[in-house]
Amino acid sequence: MASVTSVGMDQVSLVRWPTEGDRREFLRASGTPRLLLVEPDVGAPAILDPLEDWVRLPADEAEVGARLATLAARAGTDQAVPEVDADGLLRYRDRWVALSPVEQALAVVLTERFGAVVGRDTLSRRAWPDGSPTRNALDVHILRFRRRIAPLALEVRTVRARGYLLQSLEVAAFD
Repeated sequence: MASVTSVGMDQVSLVRWPTEGDRREFLRASGTPRLLLVEPDVGAPAILDPLEDWVRLPADEAEVGARLATLAARAGTDQAVPEVDADGLLRYRDRWVALSPVEQALAVVLTERFGAVVGRDTLSRRAWPDGSPTRNALDVHILRFRRRIAPLALEVRTVRARGYLLQSLEVAAFD
Protein backbone atom coordinates (compact mmCIF):
# COMPACT_ATOMS: atom_id res chain seq x y z
CA MET A 1 0.00 0.00 0.00
CA ALA A 2 1.37 3.44 -0.94
CA SER A 3 1.56 6.17 1.62
CA VAL A 4 2.60 9.78 1.89
CA THR A 5 5.81 10.36 3.81
CA SER A 6 6.62 13.77 5.24
CA VAL A 7 10.17 14.92 4.56
CA GLY A 8 10.75 18.38 5.97
CA MET A 9 7.94 20.61 4.76
CA ASP A 10 7.46 18.69 1.51
CA GLN A 11 5.28 15.69 0.86
CA VAL A 12 6.58 12.79 -1.23
CA SER A 13 4.21 10.03 -2.27
CA LEU A 14 5.31 6.40 -2.47
CA VAL A 15 3.78 4.67 -5.48
CA ARG A 16 3.97 0.94 -6.26
CA TRP A 17 5.03 0.43 -9.87
CA PRO A 18 3.44 -0.72 -12.13
CA THR A 19 0.29 -1.49 -10.09
CA GLU A 20 -0.45 2.14 -9.27
CA GLY A 21 0.16 3.62 -12.73
CA ASP A 22 -3.07 5.64 -12.69
CA ARG A 23 -2.19 7.13 -9.30
CA ARG A 24 1.26 8.02 -10.61
CA GLU A 25 -0.34 9.99 -13.45
CA PHE A 26 -2.69 11.78 -11.05
CA LEU A 27 0.20 12.75 -8.75
CA ARG A 28 2.30 13.90 -11.72
CA ALA A 29 -0.54 16.09 -13.01
CA SER A 30 -0.93 17.67 -9.56
CA GLY A 31 2.82 18.36 -9.25
CA THR A 32 3.29 16.00 -6.30
CA PRO A 33 6.78 14.53 -5.85
CA ARG A 34 6.74 10.73 -5.98
CA LEU A 35 9.03 7.79 -5.43
CA LEU A 36 8.15 4.73 -7.49
CA LEU A 37 8.64 1.43 -5.68
CA VAL A 38 9.43 -0.90 -8.58
CA GLU A 39 8.51 -4.56 -8.25
CA PRO A 40 11.54 -6.92 -8.47
CA ASP A 41 10.76 -8.46 -11.87
CA VAL A 42 9.59 -5.28 -13.64
CA GLY A 43 11.69 -3.13 -15.97
CA ALA A 44 12.81 0.34 -14.94
CA PRO A 45 10.13 2.99 -15.52
CA ALA A 46 10.75 6.05 -17.67
CA ILE A 47 11.06 9.06 -15.39
CA LEU A 48 8.56 11.76 -16.37
CA ASP A 49 9.89 14.86 -14.58
CA PRO A 50 12.32 16.06 -11.87
CA LEU A 51 9.76 15.34 -9.14
CA GLU A 52 9.97 11.61 -9.76
CA ASP A 53 12.48 8.90 -8.93
CA TRP A 54 12.38 5.14 -8.47
CA VAL A 55 13.94 2.36 -6.45
CA ARG A 56 13.72 -1.40 -7.00
CA LEU A 57 12.23 -3.51 -4.22
CA PRO A 58 13.43 -4.81 -1.88
CA ALA A 59 15.19 -1.52 -1.17
CA ASP A 60 17.59 -0.51 1.54
CA GLU A 61 15.97 1.93 4.00
CA ALA A 62 18.90 4.36 3.71
CA GLU A 63 18.57 4.45 -0.09
CA VAL A 64 14.83 5.11 0.12
CA GLY A 65 15.47 7.87 2.66
CA ALA A 66 18.09 9.51 0.45
CA ARG A 67 15.81 9.44 -2.58
CA LEU A 68 12.91 10.85 -0.55
CA ALA A 69 15.12 13.69 0.73
CA THR A 70 16.31 14.47 -2.81
CA LEU A 71 12.75 14.59 -4.14
CA ALA A 72 11.68 16.82 -1.25
CA ALA A 73 14.56 19.19 -1.98
CA ARG A 74 13.68 19.30 -5.68
CA ALA A 75 10.07 20.06 -4.85
CA GLY A 76 11.18 22.94 -2.66
CA THR A 77 13.50 24.46 -5.26
CA ASP A 78 11.08 24.04 -8.16
CA GLN A 79 8.64 26.36 -6.43
CA ALA A 80 11.06 29.30 -6.52
CA VAL A 81 9.97 31.93 -9.03
CA PRO A 82 12.17 34.87 -10.01
CA GLU A 83 10.89 38.36 -9.20
CA VAL A 84 11.62 41.79 -10.66
CA ASP A 85 11.41 44.69 -8.23
CA ALA A 86 10.68 48.38 -8.95
CA ASP A 87 14.42 49.19 -8.87
CA GLY A 88 15.15 46.87 -11.79
CA LEU A 89 16.67 44.05 -9.76
CA LEU A 90 15.92 40.48 -10.80
CA ARG A 91 15.95 38.28 -7.69
CA TYR A 92 16.05 34.50 -7.73
CA ARG A 93 16.56 32.44 -4.61
CA ASP A 94 19.37 34.16 -2.69
CA ARG A 95 20.90 36.10 -5.61
CA TRP A 96 20.12 39.16 -7.69
CA VAL A 97 21.31 41.05 -10.78
CA ALA A 98 20.66 44.62 -11.90
CA LEU A 99 18.85 45.02 -15.22
CA SER A 100 18.76 47.73 -17.86
CA PRO A 101 15.30 49.26 -18.50
CA VAL A 102 14.71 47.06 -21.58
CA GLU A 103 15.96 43.95 -19.76
CA GLN A 104 13.66 44.84 -16.86
CA ALA A 105 10.65 45.01 -19.20
CA LEU A 106 11.60 41.66 -20.76
CA ALA A 107 12.17 40.11 -17.32
CA VAL A 108 8.77 41.24 -16.03
CA VAL A 109 6.99 39.46 -18.88
CA LEU A 110 9.14 36.34 -18.67
CA THR A 111 8.81 36.03 -14.87
CA GLU A 112 5.03 36.52 -15.04
CA ARG A 113 4.97 33.41 -17.25
CA PHE A 114 7.94 31.61 -15.67
CA GLY A 115 8.32 28.19 -17.29
CA ALA A 116 5.92 29.05 -20.13
CA VAL A 117 6.49 30.32 -23.65
CA VAL A 118 6.15 34.06 -24.25
CA GLY A 119 5.71 35.17 -27.86
CA ARG A 120 8.09 37.58 -29.57
CA ASP A 121 5.26 40.04 -30.21
CA THR A 122 4.33 40.13 -26.52
CA LEU A 123 7.94 40.75 -25.52
CA SER A 124 8.33 43.49 -28.12
CA ARG A 125 5.12 45.28 -27.09
CA ARG A 126 6.09 45.25 -23.40
CA ALA A 127 9.73 46.25 -23.86
CA TRP A 128 9.03 48.90 -26.50
CA PRO A 129 5.49 50.21 -25.85
CA ASP A 130 5.95 53.15 -28.27
CA GLY A 131 6.74 50.95 -31.25
CA SER A 132 8.17 47.62 -32.27
CA PRO A 133 11.91 47.22 -32.57
CA THR A 134 13.52 45.38 -35.41
CA ARG A 135 13.73 41.61 -35.07
CA ASN A 136 17.46 41.99 -34.57
CA ALA A 137 16.99 44.44 -31.65
CA LEU A 138 14.90 41.94 -29.69
CA ASP A 139 17.42 39.18 -30.41
CA VAL A 140 20.31 41.37 -29.20
CA HIS A 141 18.49 42.26 -25.97
CA ILE A 142 17.56 38.61 -25.34
CA LEU A 143 21.23 37.68 -25.84
CA ARG A 144 22.32 40.33 -23.31
CA PHE A 145 19.58 39.26 -20.91
CA ARG A 146 20.75 35.63 -21.16
CA ARG A 147 24.27 36.66 -20.21
CA ARG A 148 23.03 38.88 -17.38
CA ILE A 149 20.93 36.14 -15.72
CA ALA A 150 23.47 33.32 -16.03
CA PRO A 151 24.81 33.87 -12.46
CA LEU A 152 21.27 33.30 -11.14
CA ALA A 153 21.07 29.76 -12.59
CA LEU A 154 18.35 30.93 -14.96
CA GLU A 155 18.21 30.62 -18.72
CA VAL A 156 16.08 31.82 -21.60
CA ARG A 157 15.34 29.11 -24.13
CA THR A 158 14.23 29.79 -27.66
CA VAL A 159 11.12 27.87 -28.64
CA ARG A 160 11.23 27.76 -32.42
CA ALA A 161 8.45 29.68 -34.15
CA ARG A 162 6.76 30.43 -30.81
CA GLY A 163 8.94 32.68 -28.63
CA TYR A 164 11.05 32.43 -25.49
CA LEU A 165 10.83 30.58 -22.19
CA LEU A 166 12.52 31.55 -18.90
CA GLN A 167 13.43 28.58 -16.71
CA SER A 168 15.73 27.42 -13.98
CA LEU A 169 18.93 25.66 -15.04
CA GLU A 170 17.97 22.79 -12.68
CA VAL A 171 14.93 22.12 -14.88
CA ALA A 172 17.04 22.47 -18.00
CA ALA A 173 19.58 19.96 -16.69
CA PHE A 174 16.81 17.38 -16.46
CA ASP A 175 15.75 17.87 -20.12
